[in-house]
Amino acid sequence: MTEEVRTGAHESGVRRADLRRGWGRFVDVLILVVRWAGLVCASLLAIHVILTIGSANPDNGITQFVASVADPLALGFQDLFTPADPQLAVLLNYGIAALFWLVITSIARRILAALR
Repeated sequence: MTEEVRTGAHESGVRRADLRRGWGRFVDVLILVVRWAGLVCASLLAIHVILTIGSANPDNGITQFVASVADPLALGFQDLFTPADPQLAVLLNYGIAALFWLVITSIARRILAALR
């Protein structure tokens, strides 16, 4: 019997490789979730901007839903700029919030990828 077989070194190496592979898969899934979460948040904010600038009916259920979801996703950017034109305010504030989501999720994905 070789030293490797008696000590279980080979078996330990296999277990470590399995753990590394499992960790890599977990991180890959986490990166995918972060990517989609950021895209969904940024998309909802962009849709809110489009509906507002396009003068969508504010009494419509879809418009109300998107506005109610976009407000908390704006993360304090809702009143960053206060131009006289309310449509311009929505474009600037919610547009910046959408970009913020894309940048933050991109940074988070890079950090997670480094943990792989």
